[in-house]
Amino acid sequence: MEVRETMKLFKSYTLTWWQIGILKLALLAAGTAIGAYWHGFFGANLMALVVIAVVASAYVAYVTLKRSTE
Repeated sequence: MEVRETMKLFKSYTLTWWQIGILKLALLAAGTAIGAYWHGFFGANLMALVVIAVVASAYVAYVTLKRSTE
């Protein structure tokens, strides 16, 4: 019998500052393209998107500040 290892989909790794910059640029470009294409849908749900953005940003800020004080 053949023994198979399980595939790990989520691995821990570290990115450099410029790799994070490229990732952010790609996400910004994709978000702009999607927003431009489906402007009617996103315009009608703008307040929900703003709430999601504020909550997600607050969470990231909390985690970042919590880790920097440890």
